[in-house]
Amino acid sequence: MCERQREARMKTAPTVPDGAKQGAEAHGIPGVEASIWTERMVSALVNGVEGGKWYSLMDKVCAPNTLALAWERVRANRGAAGVDGQSVERFGAKAGAYLAELAEELRGGTYRPQAVKRVEIPKGDGQTRPLGIPTVKDRIVQAAVKLVIEPIFEFHNWRPATGSVRGGGARTRCGKLTGCSRPTTPMWWMPT
Repeated sequence: MCERQREARMKTAPTVPDGAKQGAEAHGIPGVEASIWTERMVSALVNGVEGGKWYSLMDKVCAPNTLALAWERVRANRGAAGVDGQSVERFGAKAGAYLAELAEELRGGTYRPQAVKRVEIPKGDGQTRPLGIPTVKDRIVQAAVKLVIEPIFEFHNWRPATGSVRGGGARTRCGKLTGCSRPTTPMWWMPT
């Protein structure tokens, strides 16, 4: 792709509004947080990335805005303490320092997730089922990664007009494959 074509694509792509607020979806694209996704990233999402590969996403995960938004989501979800015993409330008391430390660990490649605490919770029939509880730090990293990569995977299955998955439901897709308006039983399923 030549430079002129690339510039033309950049002009047609939507941009993140100047007054975008944290947590707001950019241009109604599901999962695209205006505070995380830059104008250039939204353009690449809409127009496609050369070679189909995204690079340098880790710097987006480590960004203070991303970690802060991830922390807000983890805090809103509450939850129990993990194996380190640190609750959401205790993390919140020194959130700024902990988030800065976490960002440094992620940037330096020294971050290592901790073990997941296993708890048995009761089911309705008297039995129990296992539940894994990650540490607050690990939940924040998971949320930050989700905020960055989810739009990349979800955008191609999203149709702006209806908000539904591309290709419609199973019947529509089967009809497109077979050329019929209604899916029919394949011939090799018919009894002989």
